[in-house]
Amino acid sequence: MELRVLRYFLAVAREGSITKAAGFLNVTQPTLSRQIKELEEELGQQLFIRGSHSVSLTAEGMMLRKRAEEIMDMVGKTKAEFSSIQETIAGDIYIGSGETHGMRLIAEIIKELRTEYPDIRYHLYSGNAENVTERLDKGLLDFGVLIQPTDLAKYHSIALPAKDIWGVIMRKNSPLADKQTIVKEDLRGLPLICSQQAIRKSSAYNQFQRWFGRDFDKLNIVATYNLVFNAALLAEQDIGYVLSLDRLIDAMDNDVCFRPLNPRLESGLDIVWKKYQVFSPAAKIFLDRLQKKFIS
Repeated sequence: MELRVLRYFLAVAREGSITKAAGFLNVTQPTLSRQIKELEEELGQQLFIRGSHSVSLTAEGMMLRKRAEEIMDMVGKTKAEFSSIQETIAGDIYIGSGETHGMRLIAEIIKELRTEYPDIRYHLYSGNAENVTERLDKGLLDFGVLIQPTDLAKYHSIALPAKDIWGVIMRKNSPLADKQTIVKEDLRGLPLICSQQAIRKSSAYNQFQRWFGRDFDKLNIVATYNLVFNAALLAEQDIGYVLSLDRLIDAMDNDVCFRPLNPRLESGLDIVWKKYQVFSPAAKIFLDRLQKKFIS
């Protein structure tokens, strides 16, 4: 399977048309059709459903698209790393993180390094712990900022000097907004909006299940979210109450507010990287600065 053919495949998947993709790639339509047909024969799977004027991905095609995009990302990252091996430190650093106020600590380091190494570029990926660790394991990220507790067996890590406070996002005219803190009894029967990870009973690291105890199974969960901004929009429309970290909705208008849980529920933060990771010169400088700043 050649990289060139994967690029052809992704172009057809993106354009939804052999003709349009051929024009984009500057190849003839018969040539492109033949390459896609040969790719399907090589894999032993039909990748596209052909219509009279368009094509769409089969289930196998969608799976290949995900893998092909990861492969092309890795190729681009590898080229960038090798092109940065020169006297002037340049290159790209890829950092994944959940939504957390603690990313300010990483932003401070980036600001320092921007002054000293202006040719280094930074790429931030936002997702939950599962998304971030998946990309770390595949080599698509250099570092990940994970909200504790999480399994660090596969990673080196540095604990960041920051704590996130858990609580509830709600409309300011909600009856619960008059309270200083929110207890378990306040949430019984209310429509709740939770992170996808928080409701997975198989998770060995689920703080919410431990905090709620037996009451967890009685919760009225009406929606789940991956990133909290969109979930807060649901709270703004009075659809439910969002279980979330503090200080993540400062940019929203004044219709919503945050109240912490009681007993207090906090999470620390770790910045992690794969064991035996081979870093680019730029990423090595970033790691050195992390260790200097956060390891006494």
